[in-house]
This record gives sequence, C-alpha cells and structure tokens, in this order.
Amino acid sequence: MEASTDTAPPLLDRTVKQGLPPGLPLPRAVQTAIWSRQARRLLFTCQERYGDIFTVKIVYEGTWVMLADPEMVKQVFTGDPRVYHAGEGNQILEPVLGPNSLLVLDEKPHMSQRKLLLPPLHGERMQGYGETMREIAAREIESWPTGVPYKLRPRMQAITLEIILRTVFGVGEGERMGELRAALRDFLDLTTNPLQLLPIILAGPNRIRRLPWFRRRIERVDELIYREIAERRRAEDLEQRDDILSLLVAARHEDGSPMSDGEMRDELLTLLVAGHETTATSLSWAMERLCRHPEKLGCLREEVEAGSDAYLTATIQETLRLRPVISIVIRRLTEPVEIGGYELPAGVSVTPSVYLVHRNPEIYPEPERFLPERFLDKPPGTYTWIPFGGGVRRCLGASFAQFEMAVVLEELVKRHKIRPANPKPERVFRRAITETPRHDAEVVLF
Repeated sequence: MEASTDTAPPLLDRTVKQGLPPGLPLPRAVQTAIWSRQARRLLFTCQERYGDIFTVKIVYEGTWVMLADPEMVKQVFTGDPRVYHAGEGNQILEPVLGPNSLLVLDEKPHMSQRKLLLPPLHGERMQGYGETMREIAAREIESWPTGVPYKLRPRMQAITLEIILRTVFGVGEGERMGELRAALRDFLDLTTNPLQLLPIILAGPNRIRRLPWFRRRIERVDELIYREIAERRRAEDLEQRDDILSLLVAARHEDGSPMSDGEMRDELLTLLVAGHETTATSLSWAMERLCRHPEKLGCLREEVEAGSDAYLTATIQETLRLRPVISIVIRRLTEPVEIGGYELPAGVSVTPSVYLVHRNPEIYPEPERFLPERFLDKPPGTYTWIPFGGGVRRCLGASFAQFEMAVVLEELVKRHKIRPANPKPERVFRRAITETPRHDAEVVLF
C-alpha cells in the first residue's frame, strides 16, 4: 500500500491572477451557517467546483482562501512567520484564553512563550507522565459497564480532563481538585458546546467581553487558577515537582524574568482547551473506527499484548488522517502573497484544509478506508498529514496528545473486547469547532 509523500505534481498554470479565487456565490451569513453545521460538505462541494484553491467567507473571520494542494500547504507552513500570522487568525479565542495565549500571539511574543512551554510537552519529561496517564485511564476504564450500549466520548473527556488536572495543574485528589474540576468543565463549554460558542461568534471578540454572563464564567475559573498559581509560588518543594504549572513557575524568559500570573493563567487555559476536547474526540474516533473493523482491532490487541507499538502508532496516525478533529489551519496574511496562481491581498487568511489534503487519492489510495497499514512502512508526510498544522506553529502538544492516546488505547484494548452498539458507522457531527462522532462513539464492552 502506498504511503503518504511530501511531494505533489508541480502546478502547471503559472499565470498569476489578481484578486481572490472563485467561491460559492452565497452571502457571507449563508456560508457561515453551512460551515457551522456541514463544513465537510461545503469543502467537498467547493473542491469539486473550483479545484484545490477556493474562497470561503465567514462572519467575523474575514475571507478564507482554502488550500487543498500539498505544495500550497508547504508554502504556507514554510513561509515567513511575519507574513503568515496564525495568532491573528485565532482572535475569536482571545476573550476566552487571554492575550498571552500561545494561540493568539505572533512572531517574537509567540516564540518566547513557545520556548517556555516546549520542554514539558516533549521527550523524557513527557514520558515521565506515562504512569500517571496509565493510572487514570485504568481506573476510569475499570468503572465502565459491560454488556450494554455505552457512549465513549464523555468518558474519554473525563480521562483527558483528569490527566490535565494531574499533569498540567498538578492538583491531587481533594476539595481543591473537585472545585477546579467543576470550574474547568464549565469553562470548557465556552469552546466545546455549540450553544455556548455561538453567542461568542455572533457577538464577536470585542463585544462578548462586556456581557455579564460571560464575565462571570471567566471570573470563576480565573479565581481558582490564580489561587493555584499563588499556592505553587509558595511551595517549598517546587524543584521536586514535575507538573507543568510548577515548571512554568520556575521558567524564565530570555531576559531572566519569570512568567507573570497572567501569562501562566492564559497558557494553562490554552493547554486545557487544546488538549482536552481534541484528544478525547480523537480517542473516540479511534474506537469508533476500530470496533467496526474487528480484524484491525484484533491486530492491535495482539501487538499490544506482545509489547509492540508499531500498529498502535499507525492506528493513531490513520485515525487522525481519516477523522481529523479540526478541519482547517488558519494563517492571516500581513502583506500580499502569490500562492496557487493568485496574488492574494494582505488581510486575507490562507487556510490549508486538513480534511481535503487527507483525502487526496493520489497520496492516500482508497482515502475513505480505515487502513492503519498505510503508515507501517513509511511515516506520515510533513505536508500531507497535517492534523496538528505545521511549521513553527505546529501544535505544541502534538507529541503529548499522541502519547496520551497510545496510553489510553493500550489500557482499553487490554481490558475489554469491544463491538459497536450499532453496526452502521457514525456520521461526523460538527460540535462547535470540532468534528465528533454523531452518537459519541457508542459501543458495547464485554
């Protein structure tokens, strides 16, 4: 089976056109409504009509030029960060995550924060969280009922939240853990619940700050997070602790200054939002696909029991290819750029389409099939497998998320046999900004 590749045929038409690529002749509000509920249908329709570069217009998001060609994706990911701004493209999140969030920063401020967050999310430090992850996953999985239909996604969310509370916030069991868990669950609704996110989108990032109900939600979680930061600053065992909050308290900027409370608050919430819903959803999709392919699930179980991780890694990679949680990557142009034969103006956002790139049949033969084997002999391509984006803005938690997925899947397949509650595959359901299983990955464990 042919695996992914970083290259694609060169573009033949080198005529540079002025203005935007074509797009659906629909009002911005109508395009926004379609995007919010049927993003994949919109992407497929436009690609069939206009090819691998087309325009989509979204309320409060400006103009998106969607890209489905790996060469165009490479141009974006390897482009000058001063020209391709990711932070500007994420400004809708600024009222929720704060002005210091890695997701809303660009250029030097972004790189400064990234350097501080990188060490605990990679390498030996990350591997050190494995036992904690395993303990949390095993305890949760052992509590699940057998012989009855059971929705996995809410339970995967419970696992990923507990992992964040322990590894990121460093909070143990007790009253503080209960308070923080409840506040963070409520906070997460702002970014994962469509009914909560819709007012933020409709009001826009500036007006939403002034709404009392929004301020109350933010103030509640802020109070608890600042309490944790203050407690950690006073901790006498700070050097012995390995949770990410403790590491941030000890971290220093290049000029020797410590992170401020505001910086830590924003990055802690960023790690929460970026690492909770996305990982839980990917785990749910992995089981939704595996239980409908019993031969793949059997192969995975055999290799896990034998102590091998090659098929497990390939299963995670194929799940993220076939069911990426986020559909697009956004970069806002600060100056005109020629891409895909068009001279695009400053202010436009170029948006590599994760979904369309992952379904290119020239890169992935039989793209709709779930085939972990396609990644056994060759790793994913840098510009053809992009569930975590790419370039200097590649998701900082990509390694952490895949490591966490591996731990949880291992524990699950070792403890249970699994079949789907309904033999019919679950459709993709757009929940806020993520793509989730329509029935929350409902299975029967035995």
